[in-house]
Amino acid sequence: MTYSPRFDAEEFADRPVRSRRSWDPVVKITHWSIVTAIIANALFTEEGSGVHIWVGYALAAILALRLLWGMIGPPEARYSAFPPSPRRALAHLRDIRVGKKEVHRSHNPLGALMVYAIWSMLGVIIASGIAMGEPPSTAFLDRAALSGEVSRQLAVEQGDHDDDDEGEGGEDGVWEEVHETAVNLLYILIALHIAGVAFETRRSGREILLAMLPGRA
Repeated sequence: MTYSPRFDAEEFADRPVRSRRSWDPVVKITHWSIVTAIIANALFTEEGSGVHIWVGYALAAILALRLLWGMIGPPEARYSAFPPSPRRALAHLRDIRVGKKEVHRSHNPLGALMVYAIWSMLGVIIASGIAMGEPPSTAFLDRAALSGEVSRQLAVEQGDHDDDDEGEGGEDGVWEEVHETAVNLLYILIALHIAGVAFETRRSGREILLAMLPGRA
């Protein structure tokens, strides 16, 4: 999440700007927990596995907490501090072009659009994953370990389920395609986000990444 403090709201008018600042603990925890969940499901879990599904549910809970914090958290973490505004984003691009630097209290306008884009894509990924996934209570069943009539019954039920999916036009396949497309788009957004943080850090000289690290006061 790109951070750069700015006084652009009346509620911040009488607050001093600090050259070094840290996000509040909830923002930090949710940010790095989301990063960890994305990396875990991208690199260390098998798609459709029980662990993959549970990480997805954990990601949903973390995102829900951050969205709630946007309503009840401190001023810098609230939606009102970084509203999604294409007009302001274009103005920020003009500032970059002419070399004008402003101090933002929360995300800069481009960073704000990126935050909402990433949150939206995570929402699509979570929703499509739930739509096509097994309930987590059954996700850890090892069917290869089941024996006798239970195994045969599961095979029959799975066959019937597959036939139903084919008869319904492959709805699970549609959700799987939506899920994979959203994941790929998320990776692109993350790459742009990292590039934006690096660029803004170099342009403004502010410690954007350090403001999100634990232990910063």
